[in-house]
Amino acid sequence: MMRSRLLRACAASALIASFAVPSTARPVTPERPGPDRADRYARGDGEPTQAACAELGFRNYTSDDDRGGYRGVAPGRPRLQVRTPSIGAPPTPPPPPPPPMAFEAAPADVASAVAGVPPSATTNGAIAGNYGYRAAPYQPGPVETERYPNATVNPVKRVAEQPVSTFSIDVDTASYSNVRRFLNEGQLPPRDAVRVEELINYFDYNYPRPDSASEPFRPFVAVTPSPWNAGKQIVHIGLQGYDIPRTQRPPLNLVFLVDVSGSMQGPDRLQLAQQSLNLLIDQLRPEDHVSMVVYAGAAGAVLEPTPGTQKLKMRCAVNALEAGGSTAGSQGLELAYQFAQRNFQRGAANRVILMTDGDFNVGISDPNKLEDFIVGKRETGVYLSIYGFGRGNYNDALMQTLAQNGNGTAAYIDSLSEGRKVFRDDFEHGLFPIADDVKIQVEFNPARVSEYRLVGYETRLLNREDFNNDRIDAGEVGSGAAVTALYEVTPVGGPSSVDPLRYQREPQPAGAGNELAFLRVRYKLPGQSNSRLMERPITQADGYRGLGLAPAATQWAIAVATWGQKLRGDPWISDRVGWTDVIDMAGDRRMGDGDPRGEFTGLVRRSSELGAVASAAR
Repeated sequence: MMRSRLLRACAASALIASFAVPSTARPVTPERPGPDRADRYARGDGEPTQAACAELGFRNYTSDDDRGGYRGVAPGRPRLQVRTPSIGAPPTPPPPPPPPMAFEAAPADVASAVAGVPPSATTNGAIAGNYGYRAAPYQPGPVETERYPNATVNPVKRVAEQPVSTFSIDVDTASYSNVRRFLNEGQLPPRDAVRVEELINYFDYNYPRPDSASEPFRPFVAVTPSPWNAGKQIVHIGLQGYDIPRTQRPPLNLVFLVDVSGSMQGPDRLQLAQQSLNLLIDQLRPEDHVSMVVYAGAAGAVLEPTPGTQKLKMRCAVNALEAGGSTAGSQGLELAYQFAQRNFQRGAANRVILMTDGDFNVGISDPNKLEDFIVGKRETGVYLSIYGFGRGNYNDALMQTLAQNGNGTAAYIDSLSEGRKVFRDDFEHGLFPIADDVKIQVEFNPARVSEYRLVGYETRLLNREDFNNDRIDAGEVGSGAAVTALYEVTPVGGPSSVDPLRYQREPQPAGAGNELAFLRVRYKLPGQSNSRLMERPITQADGYRGLGLAPAATQWAIAVATWGQKLRGDPWISDRVGWTDVIDMAGDRRMGDGDPRGEFTGLVRRSSELGAVASAAR
């Protein structure tokens, strides 16, 4: 009997890989049930009770009274039976849970048929990824294996030699919440975990908003004296994205791709991912569709494309998940893209939403090979957004690689509060694109500026010639999102950090007048292959005599940048700038209850305390 169930489950999983993937197929609304349940299904929502979920073909729910969050499956309960139903077919009752008994090994040829997993990828004699059977509990190792991109801090450059700075925008926020997690746990973050631009871009700066989707950005510029080094200046550049009106937002075709491997066990991992997904489900509209794929030792489908009117069904599927097994992340990605492409809607926001700790240990795990796979898939019009969870084995480097190459964003969820920010408050920022391949280029005037340094964006730098090359990938911006960048510059005659070349001539640019620099922004409207150009000079009219006189947005951005550079130990910050100076720069600039500025001062003080402890221990 046990072997029979395993064979059926494996054969069903193998069928997913054989589905055709028509590029223009539209989601099919599941068939309605009988009239005795018409009212419940017409409503499509409600409390995911055991009886309600069982009628929908799902088992093992638990509800939570925490304002829209839902806990995962309680330990010891039977696990979800992973199903691979025909798309659009009505749900069928699941088989009864297996009685407690020893695992029965599946034949090697059957194990290898599940999404291409070799026989060696089995766990405890049962096929890893068959979630109707309990895998060995995950035992974290004694040594942390978190991985972060290794990026060198940007150097100071002479304008006479390299007058042009080019980079891809970055609207990701993963670094901020990850740094917060370290500080709340009583330790300073690794330096490579601190990406200053992601700390800055975590906040909303209330820049002036553009009026049209055809010109989706409005630039903001301010120049103020540097608080880090006397005689230098900070050039603050902000780009506010167009906020698509709710009635004009395109439909969503989402595929939830959830890591349910053993490393995702714990309240800060799969349970938190489940709570976060339920918050996202709350935002869905009738025209939106959601599918769900899970992976551990193999990949399988849990939820066929389901319209936004069927939120109860989605919650039952999410709440039924429980972790166990190894991590075949590459197979999960492949299956999720198959679902997204099978139900692709032209003009919709087609996106895979990956929730994982990034610990891929079965199948393709090399970041370079995964990057090639993702680059190929983004050409289909399906974007990839990644949300990280957990600690100890969190693979931030892989998450950045996948998100940057998948035309999506990356965030780290360290708490349910962060889940609310990402999936409720900033829901539209991450799911409705307004511009693709957004690049910024700044040309400095050697008659006015002798040196410059870009603060952050070390992993996003581009060559000068990349700016006009529409085949070069760059960052994407979602509805209502903003991008902020800071340069520290040295005016001509100011204190130089780099000696000038003896034989370099610095011609005076004709007609430059009082320009410090020239800002260029290149972007593509979603679905278009040719970029558009936006230009603006940066002049003395953008300047302020003191930081205290600059706009509140500039003061806050500089305060956050100072904090990040001190955490990272940047060599360009004067030793005279202390943690209390950061607090003074920030002041009390909260924009109301719930604004993340409220916690910033506490994080700075915590950084100061931990920094003092670390210094005393040396």
